[in-house]
Amino acid sequence: MRLSKAYWQTIKEVPADAEVVSHQLLIRAGFISKTAAGIYSYLPMAVRVLQKIKTIIREELEAIDAQEVSMGFVTPGSLWKKSGRWETMGPLMLKCKDRKDNDYCLSATNEETITDIIDKTITSYKQLPINLFQVNTKFRDEIRPRFGIMRGREFLMKDGYTFHVDKECMSKSYSDYYKAYENIFTRMGLEFIAVEADGGAIADADAQTHEFQVIADNGEDIIVEVSAENLAMNIEKAQTKRLDLKFSYDDKIEDVLTENLPTCEEVAKFLTIGVHQTLKSIVINSDNNFYMVMLLGDDSLNEVKLSNHLKQEWRFASDTELLSLGLVKGYMGPQNVDFQVLFDSAIDMKASYIVGANKENYHQKGFVPLIIENSKTVDLRLAKEEDISVNGNPIKFRKGIEVGHIFELGDKYTKSMNVTVLDNNGKKVNPLMGCYGIGVSRLVAAAIEQSHDENGIIWPKTIAPYDVYFAIIAKSDETKKVCDDIYKSLQEAGLDVVYDDRGMGFGAMLKDADLLGLPVRVLLGERDFNKTGEVEIKVRKTGETIAATPQNLCVKLKEILEKL
Repeated sequence: MRLSKAYWQTIKEVPADAEVVSHQLLIRAGFISKTAAGIYSYLPMAVRVLQKIKTIIREELEAIDAQEVSMGFVTPGSLWKKSGRWETMGPLMLKCKDRKDNDYCLSATNEETITDIIDKTITSYKQLPINLFQVNTKFRDEIRPRFGIMRGREFLMKDGYTFHVDKECMSKSYSDYYKAYENIFTRMGLEFIAVEADGGAIADADAQTHEFQVIADNGEDIIVEVSAENLAMNIEKAQTKRLDLKFSYDDKIEDVLTENLPTCEEVAKFLTIGVHQTLKSIVINSDNNFYMVMLLGDDSLNEVKLSNHLKQEWRFASDTELLSLGLVKGYMGPQNVDFQVLFDSAIDMKASYIVGANKENYHQKGFVPLIIENSKTVDLRLAKEEDISVNGNPIKFRKGIEVGHIFELGDKYTKSMNVTVLDNNGKKVNPLMGCYGIGVSRLVAAAIEQSHDENGIIWPKTIAPYDVYFAIIAKSDETKKVCDDIYKSLQEAGLDVVYDDRGMGFGAMLKDADLLGLPVRVLLGERDFNKTGEVEIKVRKTGETIAATPQNLCVKLKEILEKL
């Protein structure tokens, strides 16, 4: 591609609303243009990256016998109502009506649509398994879209779906997709890790599910890694243990004046004890049923774990509700409450703690959890860096960007939508489903977050928009003719080349080259070329420079690219 004929424009200034590196560089390097909050247009350079990503995805999925389909971006509300998600998806779903007053929405995901397709076409177990995928646009009305295309409202997604007559078959497909995803992200040149994850609203809490996380400093997710066990978990899912906690076993009950000391940290400091020797009391409301959650004073609630335990929506109790329950905010305890108390599993039920005394400005010493009859012990705490694994091994926190997620859905959707097939005994059964997503447009941002420097993007070879940036500084027609011949030879050798023939100044041209971040740059400066007959090859990732002649340039470039 000759830049003199291309639509490509770079920007010097960092956009004011771009918080993360990928957002800044994608705009500055001319890959995306903002249309509205969380909605971006992909410009020619970005389209080439997306095409390469999609090609890798298609090749690896076709290798496990997946077939591509294309489902509508707009889907009827009747399907979502049938599955029960019309309301539960909440404001994330952008809803509308047609001229006949029928409900529709912009697709946030396509479980309902694909299940409806199977319902209309499949009747027997003999037609299973089925393995379908699509690469299509999705829309989720994020309350605060941010980080450019990493968390936009409109995005490009690969979603795949499998259907099975039994769990063994479903697990086989799950394993196939797991390996295919490893191949996909490896081919893209990304450092990634597969982690045990929570199924969220899309799957049952106990279903097998993994996230594929690209390791990056700006990642939104925290990964808990246990190298000794070859295990990694999203922090929402992670089960860990506190290390070397010492508790008191003095069960002498005593109310202590703790005026204007409502937090565990303040009370612990006042009493000169460890914060873990206090208990934090949290009251929640789930469908007008109240629960008190008890944590060690220096632990935090893992809201996902609580949701999975309750298996229904919940919220924190309001101040008004606390007063109606006879509880004083900041001084609450589980003594004499008439609803269930959930003790986190890190709490020693036989030890004694400081808890709220259920009267203003007082805490109680010597409280022993074992005395509470209507209680359960549940893992509800958020893992911390200083923890150890359940098996006693060291853990490590890493930051990641979720780019893929695979689920065993079971009969969650086929059952709710009343989809059946006949099994080998002629009995109607709900087929089992698997679901497999990849954030295609998010991968573009994740690759940049992982691989960049102060000068710009450093693209992995397999998804770079082009292989080579050929920059020239030439005034004479003779040298320009040599440059044109080199450009032609590179193209004939099968290399994708950006030919910077715009006649820009040396500094501006090389800044654009670094900003764009193609794997290698070739520089032909007329003065040096006339002296040596050589051009300069520079590897973007390492900064290594190599001299070449026009005659051996193609061979050297292919050797370099092969090693990247």
